[in-house]
Amino acid sequence: MENPRFREVVSGLMESIQGGSSLSQALADYPSVFSKVFVSLVRSGEQTGKLPAVLQSLTESLKWEDELAAQTKKLAMYPAFVGGIVVMVTFFLMIYLVPQMTAFIRNMGQAIPLQTRILLGVSEVFVNYWWAIAAAPFVAWAGLSIAMRANPNVAYAVDHYKITMPLIGPILRKIIMSRFASSFAMMYASGITVLDSIRSCEEIVGNRPLERALRRAGQQIAEGKNLTAAFQELALFPPLVIRMMRIGEGTGKLDTALLNVSYFYNREVRESIAKVQAMIEPLLTVVLGAILGWVMLSVLGPVYDAISKMKF
Repeated sequence: MENPRFREVVSGLMESIQGGSSLSQALADYPSVFSKVFVSLVRSGEQTGKLPAVLQSLTESLKWEDELAAQTKKLAMYPAFVGGIVVMVTFFLMIYLVPQMTAFIRNMGQAIPLQTRILLGVSEVFVNYWWAIAAAPFVAWAGLSIAMRANPNVAYAVDHYKITMPLIGPILRKIIMSRFASSFAMMYASGITVLDSIRSCEEIVGNRPLERALRRAGQQIAEGKNLTAAFQELALFPPLVIRMMRIGEGTGKLDTALLNVSYFYNREVRESIAKVQAMIEPLLTVVLGAILGWVMLSVLGPVYDAISKMKF
């Protein structure tokens, strides 16, 4: 089925071009569809006579971004699914199963162990305030979103945590740097200067600490440092990537070196996602097993003690 919005955009582009606008000018009229980087690349292709090559590069870039989005979704979906199962089992145990055993345990007429008292207390909280527990993540998310919009420092801290959190943080950082290297290579190859390429990349990384680092790199390059030295000082890339960039800069094939950097990060992302998934499954299984074991020990412990004290 055709997308009416897409048909409308194409019709608008045709009208603008027929009216005398260039392709890049026509694309700029639809900022919600075509990003500034996209328009800049097309404009550069028009000015340098490399428009077919630029459009081919954009096609490959869009395919790569679609694959990257699929990998990111894959990273998020699996832990969310398994974590959801753990949460549902916990709610079932605390709201239904444990209350069924509460009266029996308390009517046994003996001292209730500490771990059982804690379990009964937790279950009572779940029964009386299940709505608050269920709503807490959504309220926290809404509060954090409001705080991020109101205070730039909060937004910066959240973005910094995203790329430094255990397990997921390094993968997100690699995804962002892969996007940066691919876009930078494409812009540099189409004739856009290093400084303009970096400024455009600041808008696409989507992470404030990395945006600030790229801005500082641009300032250092403007002051006379070469690209490799600027990135090495900021510690944005590992030593292997820095060496690849130095070779590319020294041979005049920086765009090829940056594409190799993007390939390096893409491979790292795929391997890291596979490793995290392999770790998360047993980890969540252990968490679920620990919850079930705690409930069973807390419930069956008093029963076992009562039976062992009975005289036959």
